[in-house]
Amino acid sequence: MAFAIKINGTTHSVDVDADTPLLWVLRDVLGMTGTKFGCGKALCGACTVHIDGVAARSCVAPIDSVGTAEITTIEAIGAIPVGGKIQKAWLDREVVQCGYCQSGQIMSASALLASKPASDGLRHRCRHVGQHLPLRDLSAHP
Repeated sequence: MAFAIKINGTTHSVDVDADTPLLWVLRDVLGMTGTKFGCGKALCGACTVHIDGVAARSCVAPIDSVGTAEITTIEAIGAIPVGGKIQKAWLDREVVQCGYCQSGQIMSASALLASKPASDGLRHRCRHVGQHLPLRDLSAHP
């Protein structure tokens, strides 16, 4: 079935089954490999993208549920003011460990701070290495 989906400001036409997860459309059909597969059950967050500005797990979002929504992936999050700040803070604070789940963490933090800029005291913990990162530091990052 043919779908027209808007990703990072560009409309893409894809021909996939209606129940194909958005993750596989991004990675396998469109070659956008920044969004990662982790658990396939929406538990780990490695596959997080924004759908109309809201963090969503793309591994469990069938393509037919996307409709006309604007999808933002890690490839374009730096163009959004809070996303750019978070990416810079990630680098400046040397947050990256193995790096595999970092795109999902950045996408989740960007959505959170875009909706709640004064998220003082909130923390995100990477399941892989136990890295704690105070989000208040990210929201105040230049």
